[in-house]
Amino acid sequence: MVNQDRLADLFKFLVKIDSVSKEEADISLEIQKILKSMGAEIIIDNAGEKIGANTGNLIARFKGTVAAPPIMMNAHMDTVEPGRGVKPVFKDGIFTSDGTTILGADDKSAIAVLIEAVRSLQENNIPHSPVELVLTICEEIGLHGAKNMDYSLIKSKYGYALDAPNTEGIITRAPGANKFEIKIHGKEAHSGAAPEKGINAIAIAAQAISMVKMGRIDPDTTCNIGTIKGGTATNIVPNLVVMKGEVRSHDPEKLKNVTEEIFAVFKNTVETHKASPDAQLPRVEIELENDFSRTVISEDNPVVVLAVKAAQNLGKKLLPVTTGGGADANIFFEKGIDIGVLGTGMTDMHTVNESVAMKDMAGMVELIIEIIKLHTAMDNG
Repeated sequence: MVNQDRLADLFKFLVKIDSVSKEEADISLEIQKILKSMGAEIIIDNAGEKIGANTGNLIARFKGTVAAPPIMMNAHMDTVEPGRGVKPVFKDGIFTSDGTTILGADDKSAIAVLIEAVRSLQENNIPHSPVELVLTICEEIGLHGAKNMDYSLIKSKYGYALDAPNTEGIITRAPGANKFEIKIHGKEAHSGAAPEKGINAIAIAAQAISMVKMGRIDPDTTCNIGTIKGGTATNIVPNLVVMKGEVRSHDPEKLKNVTEEIFAVFKNTVETHKASPDAQLPRVEIELENDFSRTVISEDNPVVVLAVKAAQNLGKKLLPVTTGGGADANIFFEKGIDIGVLGTGMTDMHTVNESVAMKDMAGMVELIIEIIKLHTAMDNG
């Protein structure tokens, strides 16, 4: 049923189109042409205007052949750097880049899979419910397309995101995440002539960081300070250091507590360096952003039941799994749309060693078709 040559050609076509985050307009236009030729109703929302991208999220609606509720399928159109001028290589059933860029299987393998699945439904006259393809922008830089989507445009109550490597799992548990920025303000001075007149912001930050537990805090929770910037020259006591980090946890209470503990460490450390309680320097500024909430989907949820049954019908196994990463699915879940995350088999994402196997993409096409068939049958009585 799967036209593998067509799937391969589409995938190679998509990865050759530059679409780094905030620059998805070109690939969106090409996808729109394809989907319109298949009979889709196309909507582009205004998320791009909100976040400074050159296009919005793409929502494509395919009418069903039977009266049944719609089902949503999601992927994202943007890629990370180095993602310009991708030259795909296909050898021994595996797609790679030429080694100078990423491949873009994350997440263009998903887009190719979803388009081929709908084509197969249509060409083989398979009864199906309405299908909503939701292709987002700016997923890679903070899920901003999903965060700024107009959810009045989405009719589905559940569906699937194709944005993972594992072809034998469906992600049903993902953590919530807090992002933070901490600025420590010190006082500059000449480091050779009068260092005692300065307050070294980097030294204060280093002392605080040394007291923060990072990495895996417990089975549910992780913490990371990922960037630190400060100072202007080796002969100037630095008066500012800026750090950015995150906390993730599957437990909302732990997420809150660990975040607050980190902030307390920085506040207390700064206080110990003040010459007097009312001194203006050093001082700390903290900005907190709830990046996304956790996802928890039970094993008896239709999203899980359908996917597992579909895999069984194809002689495959599919198991609920937990991840430490976030995806558009986290945002959809916040909005009341249950989304299970499936994998297309892509490996080494975000690196020049990225790859995806043809057999895994074709297998995912088959699984999506079977899921839609079961969804249609279930909701059509």
